[in-house]
Order: sequence, then structure tokens, then C-alpha cells
Amino acid sequence: MKRIHTDGACRGNPGPGGWAWAEGLERFASGAEAHTTNQRMELRAVIEALLAAPEGPVEIVSDSSYVVKCFHDRWYVGWRRRAWRNASGQAVANRDLWERLLELALGEREVQFRWVKGHSGDALNDFVDSLATRAADTQSASQSGL
Repeated sequence: MKRIHTDGACRGNPGPGGWAWAEGLERFASGAEAHTTNQRMELRAVIEALLAAPEGPVEIVSDSSYVVKCFHDRWYVGWRRRAWRNASGQAVANRDLWERLLELALGEREVQFRWVKGHSGDALNDFVDSLATRAADTQSASQSGL
């Protein structure tokens, strides 16, 4: 099973943002958006990671409880049942990205999600954090091993 770490960053919320994913230290990518939110960048990082690894089982490792809890607690089941409304009756934020992510993560292949505490010494979490932060700060993309 491939293990891919993901992270998103935002300078201000909303503000300039960056996303990143890494499958080890040799294969990674990052990108930026000029006006976004941290949650959108977290989602975008996972989407980009799954697009870069289109086949076979994948474990996504993220420090975003927003992303991981959606899959562990199956929030998406209620969202779909309530026509994309959350438990409070409000429209689900970031629906466009959630729909794309659900399409990629709930298809034929196995996709697992694991939460890791951010800034806790996990080397690959720290690495994707630095890539996402640099992308947000410089509004530029990077990649290696693709």
C-alpha cells in the first residue's frame, strides 16, 4: 500500500494558500492558490495526491481532522442524504472539493485515511508542511520524482 502524506497551508484565512503531498522524500508535489482557505488547501492536497497515484491501494496520512474525520466518521453519508447540508442544516462548505475527493476516494480502489498530529516530529508531515507553507508564501509550485 502506498503511503502519501498531505498538508495544506494558508496565510490568513482566507488568503494565499498552498498544498502539498509526498510519497517519501523523493516523490512530491506542491501548488498554490492566491485566495483560498486552509481547509480548501487540505482537501486539494489529498485530491492532488490521489490523482498522482491513480491505481492501487493508498493510505493518506494527514494532520487535518477535517479530512480524516469525514472518512472515519462517514460525514459524507449524512451530507448526501441531506442534499449536501450539514447536521445544522447549513450548506456543506467546500462542496466542490468534497465531491471530487469522494469520487476519488470511494471508487474501486482502497483508500485509507490516518491522522497524524501536526508539528509533532513526524518527518514526512513536517516535510509536506514545509512544502505547503513555501507554496503559500511564494505562490509557486514544486515537484520531484514525477
